[in-house]
Amino acid sequence: MDSTLKTFSTALLALSIALISTTQVYSKPRMEPLGENIADRGSAFYRFSTQTFTSADGLRHYKVWLGVPKQASPAQGFPVLYMLDGNAAMARLSEDRLRQMTSRTPPVLVAVGYETALPFDVQARALDYTPPGGQPGDPQRERYPGGGSYAFRDLLLNQIVPWAEKQAASDPQRRALWGHSFGGLFVLDTLYRSSWFTHYFSAAPSLGWRHQRIVELAKQVPTKTLAGKTLYLIEGDGQSDRRKGMDVAAVNDADSTLIATLKDKGVKLNEVRYPGQTHGQLLPSSLEATLESVSGTPRP
Repeated sequence: MDSTLKTFSTALLALSIALISTTQVYSKPRMEPLGENIADRGSAFYRFSTQTFTSADGLRHYKVWLGVPKQASPAQGFPVLYMLDGNAAMARLSEDRLRQMTSRTPPVLVAVGYETALPFDVQARALDYTPPGGQPGDPQRERYPGGGSYAFRDLLLNQIVPWAEKQAASDPQRRALWGHSFGGLFVLDTLYRSSWFTHYFSAAPSLGWRHQRIVELAKQVPTKTLAGKTLYLIEGDGQSDRRKGMDVAAVNDADSTLIATLKDKGVKLNEVRYPGQTHGQLLPSSLEATLESVSGTPRP
């Protein structure tokens, strides 16, 4: 195990163990307008800037926050963490967390959100974060069009990444991507199709979407494309993270099939489970664990 992977794994394991005995107060995300975040308030440890982007079809508008540590860049560049659902992610960042990260190896933070005052643009993310193909599922659960991950990834890699890299060069050995739920699906889909990132953090991915389309795609990816890539699959305990009314057995089967497929194809897979955590609770928990892992620092 290389030193970077060992650092990431050790940090995640420590936080996972801590959460077993800790009662979380987080619940299902509230769709209420967000107030100021750390970028608006200003930080003594990070310099923040924003940029806007537009989808190729002109229908979706993105707001991207860039946070660069206020210290000299390492010779190899900073670690960098790209965070999906950037509005919600930015709302979770605190000055204490930024201070803690700068005591070790602070990453550049790139929060990819939407031009909205809400934590999520549910319709836009349903399209952007999900892969094409597959048979439509329950219309009550798939209320919005999906299948736009190719176009969104093209925007991410060819517009957002170059903009972020111009502000602060990243360490090519420490580029991470984090996403939750549909964002977790996008992380997996990107694992299959891009080598830009070195560490992939998929939290509570919606594996049942379109009859387990993301699991089907894993089976189709050539082994040589996946071998040696590092994935952190962050889940609840197999029960409490399942939404009401879902077929728990089917979702657990999707978990098992995905894990077996990826391991068989040489992915360096780290399973992280938080007993008692619900689907919604895993967003802040997984983001906190990822920040801790990327920077090598404990929670404040």
